[in-house]
Amino acid sequence: MMWIWLVLLYGVIKGIREIVKKKALQKNGTIEVLFLYTLLAFVIVLPDAENAMGLEIKYYFFIGLKSFVIFLAWIFSFKAIKKMPISLYGVLDLSRVLFATLLGVIVLQEALGTFQVIGLALVSTGLLLLKYRPGKKVRDGQAAAAEADKEKVDVRIVLMAFASCLFNAISGLLDKMLMKDINSSQLQFWYLLFLVLFYLLFILVTRTKIQFFSVLKNYWVWILSILIVVADRVLFLANGMDGSRVTVMTLLKQAGCVVTILAGRFLFHEKNTGHKLFCAAIIIAGIVIGVM
Repeated sequence: MMWIWLVLLYGVIKGIREIVKKKALQKNGTIEVLFLYTLLAFVIVLPDAENAMGLEIKYYFFIGLKSFVIFLAWIFSFKAIKKMPISLYGVLDLSRVLFATLLGVIVLQEALGTFQVIGLALVSTGLLLLKYRPGKKVRDGQAAAAEADKEKVDVRIVLMAFASCLFNAISGLLDKMLMKDINSSQLQFWYLLFLVLFYLLFILVTRTKIQFFSVLKNYWVWILSILIVVADRVLFLANGMDGSRVTVMTLLKQAGCVVTILAGRFLFHEKNTGHKLFCAAIIIAGIVIGVM
């Protein structure tokens, strides 16, 4: 089914986006990157504005709600990505599977089959095993402790990552509901416009200083803007296809976790790659079973 391949493509792009976010945040602050890359993404979709018109009033409200949810999700996720190893964030991000599944079952009344239950159990197991990795030998105790300290993350940062997952799951649910009645051009145009306005309002209220020229010279922000436009369009198209299911789509989106783990090892020189890949293998097995 085409929607499955589209969501898998979204998952891979999603993993690449996390890497680009990490790179962009090494040069500029969280709000600077968020505002400029959202603004640039909106500029990219402006030529499609004529296809975005003609919505009923109620849909502006729901798209605005989606934008506010994403506004919060991105602030939390960017702060988490900046402070924690990218490979660790990639695996923690899998927790959105649990949130989205719960929302899909409660709100959309989607039924979970046996394979989906087994898949979710494996995904949850892989996530939990991330915390419990085999220890080093006694003679390597000090080295192991030093290595663990390097990846130790403040609990507040971990909670931000989980909060981002919850809000992203809510956004995915809203996508599914909205795409029943509007097209991808309408959703993408208006949600990006509302996002720009939310970040602009945040900057004005908090009096956050934005170094525009510095951010504009940060080419990672430009790449990020292109990736979000492509990824969102792919996902919106998949949401609008008959037969697509929130619970299954959420499992497929997690294909990007392997991308972030490998990037953590080869681009950011992070440790414990083998254990993270082991956890990812369990999660991928859950994904495969979940879509059977």
